Amino acid sequence: MKKILHIISSPRGEASFSIKLGKAIIEKIQAANPGSTLKVHDLTNSPFPHLEEVHLKSFFTPAESRTPELVAAVKHSEEAISELIDADIIVIGAPLYNFSIPSTLKTWIDHICRAGITFKYDANGAEGLIKGKKIYIALSSGGIYSEGPMQEMDYAVPYLKNMLSFLGMADITVVRVEGTSIPGIQNDALQKGIDSVQIN
Repeated sequence: MKKILHIISSPRGEASFSIKLGKAIIEKIQAANPGSTLKVHDLTNSPFPHLEEVHLKSFFTPAESRTPELVAAVKHSEEAISELIDADIIVIGAPLYNFSIPSTLKTWIDHICRAGITFKYDANGAEGLIKGKKIYIALSSGGIYSEGPMQEMDYAVPYLKNMLSFLGMADITVVRVEGTSIPGIQNDALQKGIDSVQIN
């Protein structure tokens, strides 16, 4: 039995390819791990605030010294980190927006990156502190970015892989539904992405 966390960042609801692909990945995980539980965090329905001075101050203030304002400011971060720690498998849905990720997903990452909590520095450099997780990135794109001339313009996958690995989550599988806007490819794009899913 696994605890699965599904992070949704597309605002398109049922029309979203990243959400459809994420759900298909979860179905395969559940089939391979009967009895697994699922928690869904839709960042578009409950978006995280962009980091401001009060958030940064709350991050670097010891819990026992936080004012009520700082306690409120750190709440999103604490809850998001708790969700990550509790999960065994995290499925992150990410549509490719302007060659990168939606701002909602970037803000979530800003809230889970906490020095001394999710990563630390020592004499050997940086060490990620969220370990033992399996990550699936469900990436959707209108064009083809896994190969060919547009590949170098995909900043989403390198960024997500680097950030998650920095936090200790290096077991990452990327699954793509791509070409959703290209005639002759778009009709089969989702099924091709689903068929490529391998649970390990």
